[in-house]
Amino acid sequence: MPSKESEAVKRHWAAVRLAAGLPVAERPDDESWGNLTAEPREVGYIEADAAGLPAIWAVPKGSAEDRVLLYIHGGGFVSGSVSSHRKLFGHLAKATGTRALMFEYRLAPAHTHPAQVDDATAVYRWLLDQGISPGHIAFAGDSCGGGLSITTQLRARERGLPLPAASMPFSPWVDMEAIGQSYETNRDKDAFFSTDVVRGLADMFLGADGDRRDPLANPLYADLTGLGPIYIQVGGDEVLLDDARRLDEHARQAGVDVQLNIFPDMQHTFQMAAGRAPEADEAIRRMAEWVRPKLGL
Repeated sequence: MPSKESEAVKRHWAAVRLAAGLPVAERPDDESWGNLTAEPREVGYIEADAAGLPAIWAVPKGSAEDRVLLYIHGGGFVSGSVSSHRKLFGHLAKATGTRALMFEYRLAPAHTHPAQVDDATAVYRWLLDQGISPGHIAFAGDSCGGGLSITTQLRARERGLPLPAASMPFSPWVDMEAIGQSYETNRDKDAFFSTDVVRGLADMFLGADGDRRDPLANPLYADLTGLGPIYIQVGGDEVLLDDARRLDEHARQAGVDVQLNIFPDMQHTFQMAAGRAPEADEAIRRMAEWVRPKLGL
């Protein structure tokens, strides 16, 4: 059974679904998403400019300065920010014992694909230019940010950049077609997402002439050969459950070292309840435990 504390995530998504029919001015702002997360102790934040984009460093007390988590926030490519996700990536940085960097990429519908993957790639290049070794960088991201944690590597490879040590997509949105079986099997369990919602977000992200099978938007159609280890987490009640399963299978077929953890009864991005819900704290602990040796810690 899910913990009482984790039910806050389900209530959040139910409220977002209810608010979807309201005028934009009356909808909850991004900060309401961030309210799910407790403030991590002994983590400082420093504003930065990364490749011309607003960014923020999370710097836990005593963290390794030469290892970095590059965190890419979720929000369906239309919302989310360093504000909404600041505390979450602070928890992950603290558990891992590294600094973490998150940035504001351009959002749809004003900016369509490939603006987002290009922004993320530019920030990764900026990190490399700061003297951080690619073997000391791991990508992490939730929802669409989880997808970007994979597609950014593909764009980086196209541009001749060395790849990071590892990536940790959680509740990843990668299937722009929304054709996984879990869209049906979890239809009545997911508190917000549905086939129509996801395809609508994909339309805004891809634009009028977008291709739902573009490998830089949908890595299920990409060649993942040569990518570093991938650790995927997903909630058992998400309609995006099969996004995670299919990414896991596709990566395995490409010879990638990949691990998938499914958390029963959990909603999309349940990790946002870090510091409050035991399931979220356990998920953060597992990510940190998995990635530390990949970064040489």
